[in-house]
Amino acid sequence: MKKLFKFILNTIPRPILIRLSIVVRPILAFALKGNRFTDPIDGKSFRSFLPYGYGNQRNNVLSPSTLSLERHRLLWLYLQNETYFFTSKEKKKVLHFAPEQEFYKRFKKQTNIDYTTTDLLSPLADVKADICDLPFEDNTYDIIFCNHVLEHIPDDTKAMQELYRVLKPGGMGIFQIPQDLSRATTFSDDTIVDQKERAKIFGQYDHVRVYGRDYFDKLRSIGFRVVEEDYTAKIKPELVERYCLAKGEIIPVCFK
Repeated sequence: MKKLFKFILNTIPRPILIRLSIVVRPILAFALKGNRFTDPIDGKSFRSFLPYGYGNQRNNVLSPSTLSLERHRLLWLYLQNETYFFTSKEKKKVLHFAPEQEFYKRFKKQTNIDYTTTDLLSPLADVKADICDLPFEDNTYDIIFCNHVLEHIPDDTKAMQELYRVLKPGGMGIFQIPQDLSRATTFSDDTIVDQKERAKIFGQYDHVRVYGRDYFDKLRSIGFRVVEEDYTAKIKPELVERYCLAKGEIIPVCFK
């Protein structure tokens, strides 16, 4: 199964994968029903999760029901337990880049947010836009989600500046990225254009860098106040295992 999933991820374009997954998801969820692991997003349990990874595949990380990965489930728990995102009575304007399926329909149904999605290619995007040249006014959004996007963007400085520009003063942004915390500094090399070589060096064929610990300081240099939230440290170890979270993953919570 791991070889099959790796082949699918590396050969089928992401927009097509999104459409196909809508059909396949209920079949997978039914086939893997059990009690060992639980997806906190929908509360459903399974005997195993699915493998995932464009290069080295990780076992038990992809939820059969929501298709969430470790980072999605961690973010859900953080929003649910540490913020008023789901319960605020004051309506908030939310901008969501490259909306993840496991969040998209749930966020759309929330009556306490004015929800806009954006991306260049995603079929789930309301607004087709370049993150480096956004068609939104300054200080527009209370909350911005931009997760696992910046590692795809050659000029991530310009993208961060645009995120800062459209976020309201006092607003919150969450900008998760794949991060190697053993690296002090981010590595990039624009001369690497071969997809196989990119996958080998950057972890995925369409990534252009590997972020190190300096990622948080780069966000600060743009103007954000950044909280490096080590949220798995606040969750019981048995739940970290049951929810299939990545222990030690840091959530970059950014404020303007």
